[in-house]
Amino acid sequence: MTLLWYFLAGFFTWNGIPHIVKGITGQKHMTPFAKVSSPVVNVLWGFTNGLIALYLLGVASRMGGLTLPWNANLTGMNLIAFLVGALLVGVYLANFWSNPKNKLPWQ
Repeated sequence: MTLLWYFLAGFFTWNGIPHIVKGITGQKHMTPFAKVSSPVVNVLWGFTNGLIALYLLGVASRMGGLTLPWNANLTGMNLIAFLVGALLVGVYLANFWSNPKNKLPWQ
């Protein structure tokens, strides 16, 4: 179960990056809330993904609360699980965003 928490932490870390980048560059981007969300909503959603990732690192490392990566025992299999989560969401998002007609299932 610990590896799943590290995997999800990597997933949420990498998922937040495009939202933060689009938001701070003033561009609209899709979020779970709308097909086209404002830059501010994207920054907030990306930041929320980061907070979720830090919380999951706390759960995974059994330190609790929001745990920074350098305190989260990201070594060995834990690091591999984190990186696999990051890689999978990265590949998925690259594929998803390559089709301009894509939409989230509930949109």
